[in-house]
Formats: sequence, C-alpha cells, structure tokens
Amino acid sequence: MKFNAFLVGATLMSMTFVACSDDEPVKDNGGNNGGGDNTPVEETVSGDVDGVWTANSIVKVGGHITVPAGKSLTIEPGVQVIFDDNGVGVNHVPIEFTVDGNLYCEGTAENPILFSVAEEDRVEENIFAGLWGGIVASESCEEMLIDHTVIEYTGGQVVEGSPAATNGVYTAGDDAYPQITTNNINGRYVITNSVLRNGWSDGIYLMGGNAIIADNIFAANGYDGAEAVNVKAGCTVDVAGNIMFSPNTNGLKLSSSGQSENRGQAKIQVYNNTILNAGWRRDGEKGGGIYVEKNALVNVINNLVVNCKFRAMTPNYTIPNNPDEGYASASVIDYNYYASGSQKSDIVYEEESGVAYAWQGYNYDHENYYTGVVDKNSIIATETDSKDPMFVNYGFNEVPLTDYVYDENWDFHVKAGSPVLEGTYPGNDIVPYFAGGLTVNGQSYESPAIQGHFGAYGAN
Repeated sequence: MKFNAFLVGATLMSMTFVACSDDEPVKDNGGNNGGGDNTPVEETVSGDVDGVWTANSIVKVGGHITVPAGKSLTIEPGVQVIFDDNGVGVNHVPIEFTVDGNLYCEGTAENPILFSVAEEDRVEENIFAGLWGGIVASESCEEMLIDHTVIEYTGGQVVEGSPAATNGVYTAGDDAYPQITTNNINGRYVITNSVLRNGWSDGIYLMGGNAIIADNIFAANGYDGAEAVNVKAGCTVDVAGNIMFSPNTNGLKLSSSGQSENRGQAKIQVYNNTILNAGWRRDGEKGGGIYVEKNALVNVINNLVVNCKFRAMTPNYTIPNNPDEGYASASVIDYNYYASGSQKSDIVYEEESGVAYAWQGYNYDHENYYTGVVDKNSIIATETDSKDPMFVNYGFNEVPLTDYVYDENWDFHVKAGSPVLEGTYPGNDIVPYFAGGLTVNGQSYESPAIQGHFGAYGAN
C-alpha cells in the first residue's frame, strides 16, 4: 500500500469508542435492546449466515459471508466480528459481507458490536489499508439496522472475484468498498449511535433506500477521495446529529446521480451535523465540506462546519432542475455556521485555489459557490473573526488540518454563551422525512427533531 507523506498522525487507539446520542436521540419506540446470555462463544464462519449471533460471541470470518435473500441475521450486543485480512484465495480477495436478506445489529452503549480485524492489526499504518471489504446490502435487502456498532479497517479493493464485482454493484479494478453500501430503492435502513472509521472509501454509500443516519461518529473516511456520507438517486434520507471528522473530500456528498424512471430524485434532509477537517487530504481539489450536485433535492440547515477547506458547493447551479446536472431550485442550503481556526494546511495546491486556511477557503471566489442563494444567511468566518464555536474540549486552533485520528476525549458540546446557540434556520417548514418513524424489524425509529443550534451538540 502506497501512502502519501502527509498521512502521519498520532498512534491509533485500539480501544473502541461509541457515539452517544445527544438531546434528541433516535427513538426506538419498541424498546428492543438485543438480548441473549453473556456466555462467550467463539466460532469461525464463511458462506451463508443467518439466525442469531449471541451476545459477547467472537465470530471469526474466514471467507465471504452472505445473509441469503429471505433470511435474517441478528447480531446481539458485544459480538466481535473479526475478518481475516488475508482475504480469499490466491488473489487474496478482500472478504465481503453481503446482505441479500436482512441484518439487525443490536448493540448497546454499554456493549457495542465490533466489525474489525485482529487486534494486532488495529494500528496506525493500517488506517487506510482496506483490510476487508465492508457490508454490501444488495437490491434484495429489505431492511437493515446498524445500532451501537463500530465498523473499521474496511475499504478493500474490488477485484476480479469480489462478490460486488460479480453482482455488478462495483467495478473490479476501479472501486474500493465503502463501509456500508445500500442498493434497494425500497429498502429501509437505520444507522445510528455507531462509529464508522478508518476506511479507504466512503463511510456510507447509499444507492437506494429510505434511511435514517443519525448520532454517529465518522472518522478517517477516504484515503485519496471519498466522503463520510455519499447519497445517490433512489434515496430518501435524514442525516442528522453526526460528527464527521477528517473525511478525505466531503462530509456530505449529496447527488441524484443515476436518476431515471425507476430511480427517483434523491431527497435528503441534512441538519445539525458537525463536520471537521474535510477536504484537506484529497489529492487535488473537489469539494471540501458539503457537495450537492445533479438535481439532488436537499435541505441543508443548522450544520456546523469547522476547519474545512470550502463552503457548500453546488456545481452547475446555472442549469436548474436538470436530472443530469444542475441544482434543484426547491432546495435550501442556508443557515449553516462556518468556523475557522488559525492553522495552515501542510498541503496547498498553488496551481488550483492556493487555499491554505479554512477562512481563506470559505471566502474564496469559487465557481461552485452559488452566491446570494446558497449560504446567503450562513455565518462565515474571516481571517480576523474565527467564529470560534467554543467547544468544551477540542483544539480549535491546534488540531492540524490533515490529521485524521479521532480522539475519544474530544467533546463537541459547546460552552454557555457559544455563538452557535443562536442564528439557526428561523422557519418550521422543513420537517425530517422520518419524523413519524421508519419501521425496521418491527420497531419504529424516528429521526431526531431539528434543533435550534448549529451542529450535532448544544451546550453541555
């Protein structure tokens, strides 16, 4: 694996960390918290899997695994799913977890589920090594729950022999596995209270489905491209209350790419997320925070963007409502908060923008800034006014812009008197798509309510 010189950070902590919900957590109206006894069990699996992996088991995965269509797999709290990073066969094809049926990961805050590799391989030099393939929910996957689950060290290259290549989901030689992929336009997916970190590619890549993505932590998503959350046509999604630290390109790429008679316009509500250090590690410049393209219908409000390379971008906004390009004119991308520390990036593309500071990127005359419409009422830092959010514990002026190792001691709540506690979207006309619930495995999960502060967390 070839690494750029700037991919140097602090020693990666091998212990897991868990994203905790804040003021308005996703609500489980059914009270399902998993179950099973606490007897540790160790087994090795490959091929078809279904039924129940009991609490605190250690499941070693020695080859590709598949939940067959019409079947379900439930994973109870504390289960460790450990993938063999040697891969499959003489070509060492990265192991893929294919979900043709249904998957229910029912971790808890006290006892999360872990998808990882052997403990000795959870080291800094493997952060972007792509040691296994990721979770691929196919067109036949009807529903999936990922709750209180840590997914790490994914992003293996899709090669000849990869199930995703054989099934036409990804292209051998061109793609790497996201941590989670969905592809059923009628599917139901809830991804909450989880950690998606240390992956070569995207954290979540949605090519179809109805989804709640809320109260998660994303960290170190993407080696030389990719985002924390990447949405395409055929999706209706609420993205709220997430922390997104150091995605390679954008925290959010919102696109209606692939829109057709069968795959409808992407519709996404994005609110109360905190995005940090986006865009600086990319090889070249494309985005750098929030990127909305190809007629995606979005409302992007009340987000806190900290030390990212650029503001929200809408390429081809002069071609409105064109399914192949353009800006969906009914979208609202406004009332966001852009904060900038004093750090200078150690990667500067002088032949492109020459941007070296976040405040500089926010105020750059970028061709993809829809001035006067997008971020018309947003709060934007300048060289002399950093708009410091006053985090309880985060080095706003100290954490290098190209760092990507998440520190579990950080606290993104804000102190009393923080400026992010006022000035948010003034209306009540924007409503989460799943405020009334999205049913998965018989339980109704509600998207968080829109909060009157910028970012994932309010005052501590």
